[in-house]
Amino acid sequence: MTESTDDILTRLPARLKEARRAKGLSLEAVANLSGVSRSMVSQIERGESSPTISTLWNLTRALQVDFAGLLEEADASSQIEVLRKAEVPSIDNMGQNCRIRILSPPEEAGGHEVYDILFDKDGALNSQPHARGAQEQLTVLEGAVCVTSGTAASDLHQGDTARYAADVAHSIVAKGPARVFLIVKNA
Repeated sequence: MTESTDDILTRLPARLKEARRAKGLSLEAVANLSGVSRSMVSQIERGESSPTISTLWNLTRALQVDFAGLLEEADASSQIEVLRKAEVPSIDNMGQNCRIRILSPPEEAGGHEVYDILFDKDGALNSQPHARGAQEQLTVLEGAVCVTSGTAASDLHQGDTARYAADVAHSIVAKGPARVFLIVKNA
């Protein structure tokens, strides 16, 4: 089956990024190894620039990957996308005394979001209403929290799960150090 140039150019950015991550290399390291500027490597990985054959050759040599294999269609059933702990994005300036790790892919933001939230003592996350019909499901992994949704409130302990409306003001308040797993489903 013949592939179009568009199909190859659509796959190429993700393939290069996968190859770089598999080698544990930063953008800067790939730039140094390949002679391609860091900004160009970043633009190529984001699909904002199409590399010349020469640039692509330099990148594949630096990453020690097969040039042709990089362009072939992969069998999605035989791949596992892994984000190492240090690569998982987090939000530290939202809420009070809590750290939010974003576990869901960025392309699912606003749809189905998954978070790992670690609360210090006196930690709280107060949220304004999300989109109409939004729901949250929270499971307490460690400690205890009080969940409020609108005028309803409930204390939860390790192992407890709560489902509640998120299209009203809602909050999670820790009763000491706690960790929760939160799924946000927007309608």
